[in-house]
Amino acid sequence: MAAHMFKRGFVWSRTGMKVWAAAGKRFILSAAYVDSSKWEQRKKDKQNLAELASLMDRTYERKLPVSSLTISRFIDNISSREQVDQAEYYLYKFHHSPNCFYLRDWSIHSWIRQCLKFGARDKALYTIQHKVQYGIFPDNFTFNILLDSLIKDGNYKDAMAVVTEIMIQESFDNVSTQLLALYVLYNYLENKPELTWEEERDLGASLLLTGLKQTNTVGFSAQLYGCALLGKVELYKGLRAVYHQMPLMWTPGYLNRALQVMENVALLPENVKLCKEATDVLAAILQPVPVTETSQEEGKASEETPKQAQFEETEKLRLPEYREQFKDLHAKLQSLGKVDSASLLTLTTQLVEEKQPSFEEEDLAKYEQKLKEWEQEQAVLIERERETREKARQELEARKAAKAAKASL
Repeated sequence: MAAHMFKRGFVWSRTGMKVWAAAGKRFILSAAYVDSSKWEQRKKDKQNLAELASLMDRTYERKLPVSSLTISRFIDNISSREQVDQAEYYLYKFHHSPNCFYLRDWSIHSWIRQCLKFGARDKALYTIQHKVQYGIFPDNFTFNILLDSLIKDGNYKDAMAVVTEIMIQESFDNVSTQLLALYVLYNYLENKPELTWEEERDLGASLLLTGLKQTNTVGFSAQLYGCALLGKVELYKGLRAVYHQMPLMWTPGYLNRALQVMENVALLPENVKLCKEATDVLAAILQPVPVTETSQEEGKASEETPKQAQFEETEKLRLPEYREQFKDLHAKLQSLGKVDSASLLTLTTQLVEEKQPSFEEEDLAKYEQKLKEWEQEQAVLIERERETREKARQELEARKAAKAAKASL
């Protein structure tokens, strides 16, 4: 039936690359990867949500903790958009209870899938962004299916927000997540959005951390682009603005690190290059800044300590030196044929197409294994719950019997 509903095939994007499309929508991951049938076919504990909600309300009123199985059952039995909102409320309540550390990985995965199923991606993103309030920390596979859903609709703004959360969690371990993130980042930048300094920092950090995982043209170009953006933030906002609440080094000199990337690429094999797009970004940042713009930016950095201000001033004083280094290194890279004129989006799309079969096979094998582990873990918890209830029942009967015996004397 699905074959009649969707007609898949290659289409040409404006980058000149082939990308998969379905019903006119762009996407990367295969149908097998995002298919929810295996998840839906798992053994579920059918429950009445009204009764579960009443049970949780009574439990909280008595100042007792709700079990992780109860919240898991509630999420698994969602059947409408309205119930997604109810589940959000109980996720919040659960995370502010003594049992908050026991929110299960499968419950988080189920929550994201239910949000996607019932058209509540905004709730998925909101709970991920407010993880301190909800405890939602998805794994790579779960992040991937959320990103793919956003890519399908061309919603790169929200996809960028998801990539930022992945970066903050330092969850770029899987090749699939790295490539999806880079694809999102370059699609977002393709539209040349007006960026705040916070967005430049988030973009820079995401590009740098994903780029460090790749040892190819795309990876080194991402490192260069990322360091350049972070160097710009350091230059005008100070070093603390770069690393505060971010998984980044607090050692000054991000523009210098960008130049080091260029130097390193010059020494690597000829197949590793830097994208012209990335070098152009660094060149623009290294240009002299008008005095008026400098004074405005300096006025905003008044909260910095004298030591931080000194580092910032040192970076500004080194701009002429950095420009000369950049000119020399850029000339060297050009002479070696190591400046690629293709766009970063084109190169990333090519890399995704090349790596997709292998990373999908690996991810799906891990996912199937994880489903088995989750099923086993859930079975253990259900058995433990049954034993606890049985023990409580026996204790209650023993107390009743003792009370009856005492009353008969």
